[in-house]
Amino acid sequence: QVQLVESGGGLVQPGGFLRLSCVASGTIFSWYAMAWYRQAPGKQRELVAGITSGGSTNYADSVKGRFTISRDNAKDTVYLQMNSLKPEDTAVYYCKADFGGTGLRVYWGQGTQVTVSS
Repeated sequence: QVQLVESGGGLVQPGGFLRLSCVASGTIFSWYAMAWYRQAPGKQRELVAGITSGGSTNYADSVKGRFTISRDNAKDTVYLQMNSLKPEDTAVYYCKADFGGTGLRVYWGQGTQVTVSS
């Protein structure tokens, strides 16, 4: 059974930073494309950033230049470095694992809350 556990969320002031982590277990991490999504109250879940098994990345326009996704296959972990945070970044952030990047076998973490407020 694949499990994803996120951590690193919290309350931060505008302009601040956080680093989210997502640790995978129960599978061979390097086989999976990984991504971070977020969902704000009353809104649909949206893609924030993704990284393939080969390390290629993509970002939502709203976070380009501020967020960085990375992975450490030796630690079965994907990270999301979030800088210059804005109130509109407030959301529950979810980690997603996609086997082979095909969309046919997908797993989600439980989410971690990020609140950007003064």
